[in-house]
Amino acid sequence: MNDDKQKNASKELRGVTYLSIAANVFLIAGKFFVGFITGSLSMLADAIHSVSDMLTDIAVLLGLYFGSKKPDSSHPYGHGKLETLAAMAIALGLLGVGLGMIYYAALDIAKDNVTCPSNMVLIAAVGAIIIKEVVYRVTKAVAMKHHCPAALANAWHDRADALSSVAVIIGVTAQKFGFTHGDQLAAIGIGVMVVIVATKLISDCLGELIEKAVDGATIEQIKNIIKANGQIRQYHRLRTRTVGREVFLDLHILVDPNLSIAAAHEIASNLEDALHSQLTRPVNITVHIEPDIPKLRKQA
Repeated sequence: MNDDKQKNASKELRGVTYLSIAANVFLIAGKFFVGFITGSLSMLADAIHSVSDMLTDIAVLLGLYFGSKKPDSSHPYGHGKLETLAAMAIALGLLGVGLGMIYYAALDIAKDNVTCPSNMVLIAAVGAIIIKEVVYRVTKAVAMKHHCPAALANAWHDRADALSSVAVIIGVTAQKFGFTHGDQLAAIGIGVMVVIVATKLISDCLGELIEKAVDGATIEQIKNIIKANGQIRQYHRLRTRTVGREVFLDLHILVDPNLSIAAAHEIASNLEDALHSQLTRPVNITVHIEPDIPKLRKQA
């Protein structure tokens, strides 16, 4: 069941990443064309940003390929953390993009650089925003569905690209009204926003790498599934962690001490089946069975 979930998730995640690559190829060509024709430095910078987006798409595909490999003797818990490392690399790239936007916009203001507004640049930027916003929303939805940090980071990279096109529009509009540094100031504001998002993504990746528990909503769902099993009298030592998209879970359950080993094992198996079927994420479960006696109940 875990394998099926992993395969379906990987298929959908690859699909949205290929969509992002196709969008980026189209936008890179269009932005460079408009940038060279009009001489717009902001549009050329936006095109370079789209190139960095496509590189992160490739990083996601590599992360999905290596992260989805089955466990082996060298990696008995799988290769899921490679997806986390891919997400970390993308988030760091996003951080660099945000800081770069702030730096170069501030440098332009210091140099008092002013570009001439162009309607062609405005039209191209609007088109880029529409395309990138669609890709962002689709990628984010699939990333959230399958709890994939690399795809989520990539979605925010797409949103950052859309925001950089917003800066281009603001700059062109501001220049038309005589405010010469509107483009640069908008870019600084957007750069700050991108840095905040990248910092959050990096924090999430670090939390996974240091074995942080899964989110509170998932833990509550796990507890409710356990409590729904009437044959489990009590449980304790519930622990969770994530490896890529997979949840690793272990716990102790207390059952009727008069049960046979086969009957107690069936209770544990039923619990595992319930967790597999009701949790949307792939889950790796270890259940320790204990007799429901006063000595052990005190540990609960």
